[in-house]
Amino acid sequence: MNPDLLRNYLVQHHVGRRDLLRLAGAAGAAHLVAAAPAAAAPAAAPDAGGLDDTPFDYADPANLADWAPSRYGPDDQRGALNEVTPAKTAAALALLRPRREVTTYNLGELMWNGFPAFSTDPRRTYEQRLTIWGYPPPPGFQEQGGVLVSLEPLGANRVSVHEERFEAEFSTRHPKPLATTFQIGSQLDNLNHVGAAEFFYNGLRGPDIARAHGTIRLGAENVGPVVTRGVLLDVLGVKLAQGRAEDLAEPTTGGRPLLRENYRITVEDIRDALEFGGVERVEPGDAVLFRTGWSGLLAHRHPDDLARWAGSRGLPGIYLREARWLARSRPAIVGGDTWALEVLGNPVNGDGSAFPVHQELIMRHGIRIGESYVVDRLAADRVHEFVFIVTPQYSQGATAGNTPPAALGQPRRR
Repeated sequence: MNPDLLRNYLVQHHVGRRDLLRLAGAAGAAHLVAAAPAAAAPAAAPDAGGLDDTPFDYADPANLADWAPSRYGPDDQRGALNEVTPAKTAAALALLRPRREVTTYNLGELMWNGFPAFSTDPRRTYEQRLTIWGYPPPPGFQEQGGVLVSLEPLGANRVSVHEERFEAEFSTRHPKPLATTFQIGSQLDNLNHVGAAEFFYNGLRGPDIARAHGTIRLGAENVGPVVTRGVLLDVLGVKLAQGRAEDLAEPTTGGRPLLRENYRITVEDIRDALEFGGVERVEPGDAVLFRTGWSGLLAHRHPDDLARWAGSRGLPGIYLREARWLARSRPAIVGGDTWALEVLGNPVNGDGSAFPVHQELIMRHGIRIGESYVVDRLAADRVHEFVFIVTPQYSQGATAGNTPPAALGQPRRR
């Protein structure tokens, strides 16, 4: 372990020797901190040798044998979620220590009308409208987009009703109205979301699985509730502790720190973040979440912050080497607090590839990608291992679910 990194961590978070012993004990290495809090268990992680950033041509049928069928079998539709076994869930729940308070963390972004999203045609939109049935609406309600169904209540008992509707999107290319998408806000990408030309996870072909409603393979109906160990990789916290101002961007309008717009999170950064959190390793079935500080750009809805969040100057994130390094540990989910997970606007993006990390994780390894997760409260409470919970929409053929995930964790004593 890097002594300077550990020292900075201890100073910043006021960690005493007892806390450090507890962390090391959880990793099976308490004997390494018997003398002083300057020593702790080294993070055991896959070797990074043999990994590079060369994009793989999944769209060439000649290469099919190199990535399909998947390790989970030719008929598999769940990918690395197969690693979340009943034993894995039980082990995750065992992270919560008896007789200590448990905090429930909402990891989802608040959705609001006009929520920004990756630009597509038709547009990804979130425009919620209220319908009223049973009483006169307030002044300006309908002019602002609200819908009056009827002034008259229902039945002899005068029932009034509120329901939400979502505004349809019209496009010159797609004249029929198209409603909003699960691919907005905090979301978990499914294995049918990203492919290479006609190829998708496990060698399935788009023309064979695509239907008007969605896909008949790899859709959201194959996910189910997920309860597993979550691991927070607080890369922003590491940079702040190290005093690495060159890796940080101008703060948000609210003064929150964040990583530089096109900062590439390296394998070395991941290892530092594991040490920073006292986490020994990434394990099969984990949900691994990165913190860059990017969700802070949505806090005040300031136009300048929203433009930065959308990637006007790039996004921080991982690239292929890091994705391949993580994939060796077979996590079920890799996510973070940006809308793309992978780095954008960096020189490594200059090869013309579009979202190659999505291809690498989803297509090759069956690892789902979580986007726009809010992890700042976990970081503030120094909760780097937790119970991760998500129940995506049970929607046939859907390419994502955007129900907000949650975490169960126990804040460390100050």
